Amino acid sequence: MGRLASQAPRATPMNMQPDANAVIRNRTLVMIFLVIGYTLNFIDRQIIGILAEPIKLDLGLTDAQLGWMGGTAFALFYTLLAIPLAMLADRKDRSWIISIGLFFWSLMTAVCGLATGFWQLFLARMGVGVGEAAGVAPAYSLISDLYPAQQRARALAIFSLGIPFGSALGVLFGGLLAAQVDWRFAFIAIGFAGVLFAPLFKWVVRDPGHGRSDEGPRGAAPTLGAVFRLLARKPSFWFLSFGAGTASLVSYGLAFWIPSFLARSYGLELVDRSLIYAAIAGFGGAAGIWFGGVAGDRLGNARVAGYAMVPAVAFTITLPAYLLAFSTGSLLLSSFLFLVPTALGLVWLGPVVTAITRLVPPEMRATASALFLFINNLVGLGLGTMVIGTISDALTATYGEEALRYSAMATTLLYALAALLMLLASRRLARDVAA
Repeated sequence: MGRLASQAPRATPMNMQPDANAVIRNRTLVMIFLVIGYTLNFIDRQIIGILAEPIKLDLGLTDAQLGWMGGTAFALFYTLLAIPLAMLADRKDRSWIISIGLFFWSLMTAVCGLATGFWQLFLARMGVGVGEAAGVAPAYSLISDLYPAQQRARALAIFSLGIPFGSALGVLFGGLLAAQVDWRFAFIAIGFAGVLFAPLFKWVVRDPGHGRSDEGPRGAAPTLGAVFRLLARKPSFWFLSFGAGTASLVSYGLAFWIPSFLARSYGLELVDRSLIYAAIAGFGGAAGIWFGGVAGDRLGNARVAGYAMVPAVAFTITLPAYLLAFSTGSLLLSSFLFLVPTALGLVWLGPVVTAITRLVPPEMRATASALFLFINNLVGLGLGTMVIGTISDALTATYGEEALRYSAMATTLLYALAALLMLLASRRLARDVAA
């Protein structure tokens, strides 16, 4: 991990809480387990995309129903519960909060494999969202206490590698397990893997204490109203949140629907589309997130507006890249072209989350991150899969199996709005951080 590497970890008995300095020294091991946890988070979140076609056939669902189940069901409680759980994380041991969430979302993923109809699967996906609400904002806050400000964009980018790793492995294992057995077994097997990992995660990941990597005294734990009032006065927070949310609407939606696009437009079988999209999500996503973290640290440390300019430029290029990838009739060319916008569409993670944590004092980071994630996920997770699926249903009478291609292309136009919002954020960040 380059400069983020630390000393070799020392064993700590389960019944002893290590001091904060020991946790900081062992932060590489802690980061590895956080990345594994986030990888499981996204495996469980994204596995339903590769399983959409067999689920649709087995349960007799429409594209609109798949869209509601794939994103909206998950987002309903994920977005709502993330805020009170983040407030708890600003006061209590964050490792316990993340560990309990990991256990619960994994258990509910296994329950998805028992569903026999739309509403049962819808409710099980809501349960996955309940558990995952405890995962991300507390982790952002914990990482901010493991690494100093000048290294945080890269640290958060490393953590965010769980997104492409999880997306790729969810597609790969989900597709292979479903092909060998069925889609129900894929949910159950992957869910129980997380259930077994949760106790080990808690044993390794310890909370270093709030505000450990910042100078100056730490204030009292804030109320939600206090955090909201502070952020409400900072326009850059709203531009960053809705810019990231708009981009996430497209990226989450496409992550769910591209495997179905490969099936309908190119006639790929389940295993083939699993292998192709796993490579796209894994290699493209990891490259984009890592580049965003490095660029964010370099440009953001030189000039705080750089945290927003990096995603603004990336989104500007992402739009034509996706249109080109969807326009070609060649499977080989399309697969290679998808690597570029998949990477650029995830560049924002390290820089934007770092900017959010710099808008508030240390004791407000988890709650501020949850408010950011509330907007980002309500727009992105809540609408992405549903919008593309609904447009696809509307176009099916005219375009048949190609309706999904044109629905996806229409939705990518939203990257222009995301780039504009990031540009506006860059013009206010310096003033808002200083305030």
